[in-house]
Amino acid sequence: MVAKPVIDVMFGVKGLNESSPAIDKLVKNGYEYWPYKSEVMHWFCKPSDAYRTHHLHLVPFEGPLWMERIEFRELLRNNKQVAAQYANLKRDLAAVYKDDREAYTQHKWPFIQAALAGA
Repeated sequence: MVAKPVIDVMFGVKGLNESSPAIDKLVKNGYEYWPYKSEVMHWFCKPSDAYRTHHLHLVPFEGPLWMERIEFRELLRNNKQVAAQYANLKRDLAAVYKDDREAYTQHKWPFIQAALAGA
C-alpha cells in the first residue's frame, strides 16, 4: 500500500482519562501532543508538526474508533480491489493536497465510509 513517509502507530489504551498521564511522558521523550480529535484519541507526532516522521494515536482499545480502523485494515488486507482503489485515491489526493495533510485526510474519509458500509 502506498503511504506518506510517516510511521503511523495506533496504541490501545484503557481509556482517554486513564492514559492522559502518558501525554507528559511522551512529550518529554520527543513527541509533540496535539488535541486533534481529542474526544476519541490522544494524538502525537514526532519530531515536530512541521516535519513528521511518526504519528502516535492513543485510542481506547476495542472502542468505536479502534474497531473501525481494524475493520478497515482487514478489508484492505482481504480485498485487493478495494485496496487498489484506495491506493489510487491516496495517490490522487497526495498530488492535489501535497501541502495540506488535513484536507488529504478529510478527502479519504468518504471512501473509507463507503468501503466499510459495503463490507
